[in-house]
Amino acid sequence: MRFIMLTVLIDMMAIGLIVPPLPALVGSFTSSKSEQAFGYTAVVFAFAIANFFGSPVLGALSDRYGRRPVLLLGFCGLALNFFATALSTALWMLVAVRLVGGAMQSNAAVANAYVADITPPEQRARRFGLLGAMFGVGFILGPALGGWLGDVDLHLPFFVAGSLALLNLAYGYFVLPESLPAAQRRSFEWRKSNPLTSLRALTQLKGVGMLVAVVACTGLAQFVLYSTWVLYTTFKFGWTLRDNGASLAVVGLMSVLVQGVLLGRLLKHFSPQRLAVIGLVSSTLAYAGYAAATEGWMMYAVIVVNLLGFTVAASIQSIISSAADAKTQGQTMGAVSSLNSLVAVAGPLIGPPLLALVSDLPHGDWRIGAPFYVCSALQLAALVLAWLHFRGVRRARLAAASAAGSTV
Repeated sequence: MRFIMLTVLIDMMAIGLIVPPLPALVGSFTSSKSEQAFGYTAVVFAFAIANFFGSPVLGALSDRYGRRPVLLLGFCGLALNFFATALSTALWMLVAVRLVGGAMQSNAAVANAYVADITPPEQRARRFGLLGAMFGVGFILGPALGGWLGDVDLHLPFFVAGSLALLNLAYGYFVLPESLPAAQRRSFEWRKSNPLTSLRALTQLKGVGMLVAVVACTGLAQFVLYSTWVLYTTFKFGWTLRDNGASLAVVGLMSVLVQGVLLGRLLKHFSPQRLAVIGLVSSTLAYAGYAAATEGWMMYAVIVVNLLGFTVAASIQSIISSAADAKTQGQTMGAVSSLNSLVAVAGPLIGPPLLALVSDLPHGDWRIGAPFYVCSALQLAALVLAWLHFRGVRRARLAAASAAGSTV
């Protein structure tokens, strides 16, 4: 477990580094706020659409050849992505680079499959939480450093991120062990590796059902937030790269606190299902809070108060993972990643264009929060779907138990 946690930490530090400066880099090729927002939409969309088609293929390849070689391919893709981004001299080059980078890496999905390989089902929620904590640590260190480096030179964070990806490549090659035994590997089939087939197989897993829609709604809300956070806070509060780096570092800190420290204790008192519902209530209110904030400090307050919102991903991930068998963890996690990539395609098509429509309003105007009101509505839909799903599963179990008792 410690090997994959360190791998994810370095990976997320590299990714976190580029979050604050990327919108500014896009802005260096545009001439207005609205043009910057639409240009950023194209850059984020390019990565997402390539990752949507690439993730299930890479996940299935990890079921065939093991997790380690696919992770190494992903680190190569990230390094290429970051260095080429730093050297881009036009917006079309950024789009092309992000297309290649998105197609070559599905590190989150493969890392989740890695954890599932080495963890019994009853411990997966806690261990997915630990993995989420490493994502959080990476997002403490990465954006804070990226904001600081971006103030020095706009291209510097991308060179540093590329260097970290190369460091991860060396660590993975020389240190990271393989998690998938040869006996549990299965043949690779292109027919089963396209994203639509993977998503269909995901919906057919026993016990998953409407959770696919829950993942879609929560993921879409997250990607609308990710694709608009830096632009939103810059337009509404006049935040700098360092301000945005600091705010994202606080998000990472809360993620570490909840998933790395509190989640194990919470799971002693709440099932993953109940924790997911409570977390969805919290995050629904949090997105509304982001939208309604009129001062920058309010964003920090909402991040801190939304404590239980950070439990949702690990809880639902563990439920879906437990529904898959040992030989299909890579494909299942790849399908989840592909689903996230699908909503990542939609997120930039909703958030930045909506923000572009209100970008010329004065700093502090409540209407600039329009993308986050949409996020709150999506989280509310996810909450209703999750509650209906868990209630249906509980009734089915009670009916099965009653039928078994009457038979006896």
